[in-house]
Amino acid sequence: MSSRTAAAPADRVHQAAAILGRRAQPDVPLAPMTTYRVGGAAALFVRAQDVDDLAAVGAARAESGLPVLVVGRGSNLLVADEGFAGIAVSVADLAAGIDLGAADAPGVPVVVAAGGGVALPVLARRTAAAGLTGFEWAVGVPGSVGGAVKMNAGGHGSDMAAGLVDVDLFEFTTAAAPVRVPASALSLRFRGSSVSDDQVVLTARLRLRGGDAAASEAEIAEIVRWRRAHQPGGQNAGSVFVNPVPGEVSAGLLVDGLGLRGLRIGTAWVSEKHANFIQASDGGSAADVRAVMDEVRRRVAEATGYQLRSEVRLVGFAADGAVRA
Repeated sequence: MSSRTAAAPADRVHQAAAILGRRAQPDVPLAPMTTYRVGGAAALFVRAQDVDDLAAVGAARAESGLPVLVVGRGSNLLVADEGFAGIAVSVADLAAGIDLGAADAPGVPVVVAAGGGVALPVLARRTAAAGLTGFEWAVGVPGSVGGAVKMNAGGHGSDMAAGLVDVDLFEFTTAAAPVRVPASALSLRFRGSSVSDDQVVLTARLRLRGGDAAASEAEIAEIVRWRRAHQPGGQNAGSVFVNPVPGEVSAGLLVDGLGLRGLRIGTAWVSEKHANFIQASDGGSAADVRAVMDEVRRRVAEATGYQLRSEVRLVGFAADGAVRA
């Protein structure tokens, strides 16, 4: 496992570190914070405890010009072996609360508030146990609430857009107080939104409904069973490529149709169990994962004309690579 840090001008790192003080740690490996578990370190890392910490990151960003990376559950990040030449921020401690509201009767809407750092499977199980329905689909998505809003995560016939009411966003470029933004203003679309890399979701409110706890928990158990049967475990980031035509053309079927299961480059390969998953070896290389992504994308484009777009966010890689996140 690499812990190298991408080269960043030392004076800019020093500028940022001076502003952040004890809030920041230098050269912190990011691989353990991602589900790929490969890649290098962040030049600086901040585990935010309050909004003042986020404001300090914003000030450091403005003074130094270093980019900011919000690290959630790391389930859609591939960090280059050279690392991230900027300030990585975790809001897992700051945005960890869940307010389940109260269901008066089956079918009655209930607004649930969850911190951006909350794991989706945790929220899915908590809402189901409370007799709330509408979020069962998220039990198999190993991301955070904030990351799920940013990419409009979904599965099993639903997504974040289906129940999202609004979010509290903090903007690093202004370092002002968080702003409440309605879901209608987030340009939610298939695996995307208008939430930028300079924004972090601190709280999301979801409209669920009163239901039956036993029925919801049974649905969750079925989703977990299905995923275990059809999707691989190990070091991966879930589906790599966005379906070119949602509901009509599947990225996985395109890859599978070319016989690319098992395609290996170095320490990474296309899963034999699901053609839209790319696996990484323990102690493997992010460059190898990237190379498999590039090769799959090249072959699909050559054979079918479809240009596959990555669901995985590429961090620290050269901007002129073939895969677009």
